Amino acid sequence: MADPAIEIDDPEHDVQSAAITESRAARGVLMAIVFAFLGIFLVLPLIIVFQQALAKGIGAYFTALGDGDTRAAIRLTLIVAAIAVPLNVVFGLAAAWAIAKFEFKGKAFLTTLIDLPFSVSPVISGLVYVLLFGAQSALGPWLKAHGVEILFAVPGIVLATIFVTFPFVARELIPLMQEQGTGDEEAALSLGASGWQTFWYVTLPNIKWGLLYGVLLCNARAMGEFGAVSVVSGHIRGQTNTMPLHVEILYNEYNAVGAFAVASLLAGLALVTLVLKTVLEMRYGAEIAAARGH
Repeated sequence: MADPAIEIDDPEHDVQSAAITESRAARGVLMAIVFAFLGIFLVLPLIIVFQQALAKGIGAYFTALGDGDTRAAIRLTLIVAAIAVPLNVVFGLAAAWAIAKFEFKGKAFLTTLIDLPFSVSPVISGLVYVLLFGAQSALGPWLKAHGVEILFAVPGIVLATIFVTFPFVARELIPLMQEQGTGDEEAALSLGASGWQTFWYVTLPNIKWGLLYGVLLCNARAMGEFGAVSVVSGHIRGQTNTMPLHVEILYNEYNAVGAFAVASLLAGLALVTLVLKTVLEMRYGAEIAAARGH
């Protein structure tokens, strides 16, 4: 006798199968659209950047990168990222831990505030710092009297960079920690672990891959930020110009090789970030999936 389960039709299964099964022609058209879009808006610009950077030869390329102002812009960009990214890691961990592990009044409002830089133009965020610390602000005269420089100096650039990048770590960790729940932490505390021991030996290992993703994205954005930094930097060559600002100055001076040489470093950073993310997913894909599906 035939198994009745085999003979029973499942309309829902048929609908799902029909929804995900397309003809070969339809799949080909969809794939062509995707690859054409990526080719035009992603691959082609990258090719043009490197082609223009090397247009006058490898010697001219390295000469442009060895220029004093260019080296100063690279150094400042690295310094700003080295300050902003660790601070955002601390903030992201604290915010994600508070939102995912505890219930308190204002939780939804805090979550909304974390998303604020995604909805506010970076130029506006830079302008806010000008209004806070500028010469005509309430704090301006006091800062000037005490010799404290915020605007048109490294502190202002760091503050603007932190503002536009602080959601990346938090936004990567919040859904991950919410999905994991509080079971492991409660078990560790019940066995006598302290709060710090619970964090270092339970919470942190469970979120390490999400944290690394957030750090990669945060670092890439910190090095590539233009709008907010442009407002607070003052565009002082050799002092307050980061790499994106230096690219603009060189291009406006018709120094195409120099501009595209620096731009190629930023493009290389984006490619390295993508490669690292892909390698992590390929090598530790099972662990990442296990962490997300804990």
